Amino acid sequence: MFKLIAPALAATLALMSAAPATAQTTVPAFPGAVGPAAETPGGRGGQIIRVTNLNADGPGSFKAAVEAKGPRIVVFEVGGVIDLARTTIEIREPYLTIAGQTAPSPGITLIKTGIDVRTHDVIIRHIRVRTGADGQPKRSGWEADAFSTVAARNVIVDHNSFTWAIDENMSASGPRFTGNTVEEWRAGTSRNVTFSNNLAAEGLADSSHPKGEHSKGSLIHDNTTGIVFYRNIWAHNVERHPLVKGGAQVLMVNNLIYNPGHRAVHYNLMALEWAGHPYVTGEITAIGNVMRGGNDTNEGLPFLMIGGDGDLNYYGKDNRAVDRHGVKLPMFGRYGETRAKIIEKKAPMMPTAGMTILPSGDVETSVLYTAGARPWDRDAEDIRVLFFVAEGRGDIINDEKDVSAYPAYKPTKAPFVEADWNLDTMEPKSGRYPGQTGPVPQEALSPRDRDMRTGQ
Repeated sequence: MFKLIAPALAATLALMSAAPATAQTTVPAFPGAVGPAAETPGGRGGQIIRVTNLNADGPGSFKAAVEAKGPRIVVFEVGGVIDLARTTIEIREPYLTIAGQTAPSPGITLIKTGIDVRTHDVIIRHIRVRTGADGQPKRSGWEADAFSTVAARNVIVDHNSFTWAIDENMSASGPRFTGNTVEEWRAGTSRNVTFSNNLAAEGLADSSHPKGEHSKGSLIHDNTTGIVFYRNIWAHNVERHPLVKGGAQVLMVNNLIYNPGHRAVHYNLMALEWAGHPYVTGEITAIGNVMRGGNDTNEGLPFLMIGGDGDLNYYGKDNRAVDRHGVKLPMFGRYGETRAKIIEKKAPMMPTAGMTILPSGDVETSVLYTAGARPWDRDAEDIRVLFFVAEGRGDIINDEKDVSAYPAYKPTKAPFVEADWNLDTMEPKSGRYPGQTGPVPQEALSPRDRDMRTGQ
């Protein structure tokens, strides 16, 4: 099996010169944090909680750490697999940093589970979530997201791997209509959520979801705002890369969408869901994204499709869409014959401060090296998915057993030494993460990142 020597460190070095997202403070959550949540403190200044075993719950467990009250930084003195036996981790206590980068190799992989964030000021980095059907019969009701926010705010989800979800792989959700005004609706659902440098792949299609086919990338629910997708990879999902619902506001920069099935990016305000409420125009700003067709991609699939009844304000720059043979695909399409329309704007509708925006021709090379959990210490499943993306291979699947099985790594242990880490950002003072060996090779960087590193 190949191993990518590839480096979160590269992304960090390339982004350290970026300006903070706002001018009020100069302390980002970590070097390279972007979006409206870039300066969330997470658990900064709180207690250090050590995960010392791989148990599903109880003292020393991951679940106990995230359920603790008060500001806290969760670190790991163990590496391996945590089996949650088809229960979802719910994060309800705010001011939390989950620092998966502190775990000894092979890092932390959660299986048979998903994560729901139902609070505010949360940072999650370098965790793998492999949900899977776990042998459940088709349409039997096990329908977990790999990751979702639920009426959460000020959340950063960075450098994680989400695969084999039964519902979406990574989403921002919540109630549509809390209160009586648009402002109250938006305050009552998820807002200011950044997804950066993640891998969201192989959502299970014909599996245990009660609705039947449900291979989905990301759902951005009605009236959510401040949602950012930056340098992520979606691969082998039927739809939702992302699906942006009515009135939501989304920024997409330098993402790669590979082998979408029926839809890549799409927008849909559904009249059936908005009955009795005035429509709110949605917003998508898309800059430097790449959509590449694969084995399962519909012929002629557009980059962006609109359905439903509500209009969409759209700003696009330097996005490209091609089929599996490199033939150019259309930017726009529609499903449903309604009055909904795409209104093209002349300027971005969300700020891009702090982002190093690559030309679309550099995106694929860059994100294949940096997306996903622990890019310096990848596991076999991430390596398989990323190499297949690079080679134009792979398929949408119905069950994790179609391609692999749940991992069963031998547990490892190593003490967490506070003096070795910058506790404000949870970056190693040495510049190297647990399990990282050797310097970052120059050829691992995109031309733009290489120039930034060498000062050219």
